[in-house]
Amino acid sequence: MMKTDIEKAYALWLEKAKGDAALIKELKEIEGKSEEIYDRFYTELKFGTAGLRGVIGAGTNRMNIYTVGRVTQGLADCIASKGKKGKVAVSYDPRINSELFARHAACVLAANGVTVYITPILEPTPVLSFMVRYYGCDAGIMITASHNPAKYNGYKCYGPDGCQMTDLYADETTAFVEKVDYFGTKTVGFDEGVQSGKIIFTGDDMLEAYYAAVLARRIDPSVMEKSDLSVLYSPLNGTGNIPVRTALSRMGITADVVPEQEMPDGNFPTTPFPNPEFPKAFELGIEMAKKKPYDLILATDPDADRAGIAVRDKDGTYRLMTGNEVGCMLLYYVLSRKTELHILEKDPIAVESIVSSDLAVKVAEKFGCRMIKVLTGFKYIGEQIKLLEEKGEENRFQFGFEESYGYLSGSYVRDKDAVLASVLICETAAYCKANGKTLLDFMNEIYSEFGVFRHKTVSASFDGAKGMETMKNIMEKLRADTPETVSGMRVLAVSDYLAQVRTDKATGKKTPIDLPKADVLAMSLEHDCSLIIRPSGTEPKIKAYLNACAPTLEEADNIVASLNKEADLIFGA
Repeated sequence: MMKTDIEKAYALWLEKAKGDAALIKELKEIEGKSEEIYDRFYTELKFGTAGLRGVIGAGTNRMNIYTVGRVTQGLADCIASKGKKGKVAVSYDPRINSELFARHAACVLAANGVTVYITPILEPTPVLSFMVRYYGCDAGIMITASHNPAKYNGYKCYGPDGCQMTDLYADETTAFVEKVDYFGTKTVGFDEGVQSGKIIFTGDDMLEAYYAAVLARRIDPSVMEKSDLSVLYSPLNGTGNIPVRTALSRMGITADVVPEQEMPDGNFPTTPFPNPEFPKAFELGIEMAKKKPYDLILATDPDADRAGIAVRDKDGTYRLMTGNEVGCMLLYYVLSRKTELHILEKDPIAVESIVSSDLAVKVAEKFGCRMIKVLTGFKYIGEQIKLLEEKGEENRFQFGFEESYGYLSGSYVRDKDAVLASVLICETAAYCKANGKTLLDFMNEIYSEFGVFRHKTVSASFDGAKGMETMKNIMEKLRADTPETVSGMRVLAVSDYLAQVRTDKATGKKTPIDLPKADVLAMSLEHDCSLIIRPSGTEPKIKAYLNACAPTLEEADNIVASLNKEADLIFGA
């Protein structure tokens, strides 16, 4: 955008953004500060399959009622173009302005004749996915920035199948969004919408149906009958407090809670990253466990679609398990126990992302389960469930996961579900404890059978306009000059998901990749190792996925450490 255009946009917002006093205050405070103005107006938050996500504040490159209203108006116009009034489900997490944005979206939809089903209090993302199908909606909106720092918020948009929008649906909606003026959306008062029947609060019937669907995914409920599993839980000041504790209680577990992280708080005062992938998120729980030991410490992210665990080892210390470890372990538990109980469906299917562990492929093969690899983004796992459902074969789907701590079993929702993950993790832990072992012992048994697979995800942050350009340059340079060796291992093949081709380095043979385009470059190395690079679709980060396989834990960890150094060089660290 030209400098004069940015100045005009700033002046326009200063004149018209009267609906939120905080925005006007912010705009006045940055008057004359060209860099501050530029960062807020040099681009627009782009609506795509991940919806919107950005820093909260004033401007076209920020999350505020005007960027939310514009996208919502575009969604309403898209629904109207199909010749119907439509229904949309709406929920939100505890982040700053989440309830404000959710209610504003409801008001825009109601003004356009769309019926809105909105939760009376904050609820997890998987509940929103469930709501879409429960109420037969045309779309769903979840106000959340997932596990991002407190200054962020976001807007996830779902299709009628309860899955995050596919590329086609997002492109269709985007075409309508781009026609909407930020200050030209229709709106009604929230109370007016409620009184007219266009805004409807969801009831206990929906939540009860959700809990029933979650608990129906247990493999062997009898495992809990004599279990004395002790669990400490942290919602990380997010939405999981009531849903996770309710589900665990109904399966027979009364979990203690980390008090400082129990209540919803969008400032996330105990950790800068409310993300169960990061050890700091568990620090308070581990400290609490020094006074009263627990078998398991469980944490969920703010919108309760991701779950992480720390497991008490025999020496009393706690070890965090990675997303890949938990995913592979749950897959093994689901398939092995179903096989033992003679309830494994015919021609079973599991799904994982391309950056997740190849150990899962080996586990699936052992039990005659087909593993499907999809692009990063749980919507692609949901898409596979939909394809099965269209054939009346959704029961073939056994389990899906991403290395980023997202898990799902069953077709009742189409997104990762930390409430269900908590249930399955606890059932697995209770089964292990009844057999005299921990989850760590179980994981080591899997490693003994298939080899030690170790994984690590590292990232580098690049904020603002310059950051986006830096990430673009990193990917272009890597594509133009892919190394012959990485950490002393030969690069056997390079899979470029943007060019949709896999190149064998020895022969030069190119094989098409039958997946949608994505800015991902994967280097397959010797010994079942790999290095995968991709810019995040939801954060100003570029990520490296380090995957190692070796006969021993020490050897595998050494390979990961070496790959970490290679990633740092690529990122310019």
